[in-house]
Amino acid sequence: MRGKVWKYGNNIDTDVIIPARYLNDPDPKALASHCMCDIDENFAGKVEPGDIMVGGWNFGCGSSREHAPVSIQASGVSCVIAASFARIFYRNAINIGFPILECPEAAEAINAGDTVSVDTSTGVIKDETTGESFQAKPFPEFIQNIIESGGLLSYLKNK
Repeated sequence: MRGKVWKYGNNIDTDVIIPARYLNDPDPKALASHCMCDIDENFAGKVEPGDIMVGGWNFGCGSSREHAPVSIQASGVSCVIAASFARIFYRNAINIGFPILECPEAAEAINAGDTVSVDTSTGVIKDETTGESFQAKPFPEFIQNIIESGGLLSYLKNK
């Protein structure tokens, strides 16, 4: 994965990722059109396929709705890197086959607009703008298989 970085801070909750007023439409593309709108009105209109989102501590806290990772994924973001994730967001992302990596050092050092490449199988994150590399803990094999299958349901159907 390789893309431009959209960077956000600590405690980005699910109501910020996709405000509740937009949850009536279950279509992922409709959700994506409102993703991050309350803190970054330019995001949905300017994000490009493959871009990467970087967050601080406790990314995805708040309600347990699956809409939050769905809206980010449907917007074209290929991966989220954060210092830490709320556990329910982490599991929801894995369940839909959306890769996320915890790496506090990368989350701190990477800047908005940088170009970053990510290898989820090894956990290597490279900020191509600065030349810095970071090591996140790679997914265990079973989670990597779920992501590669496109989510938990697809993984189970293939088994």
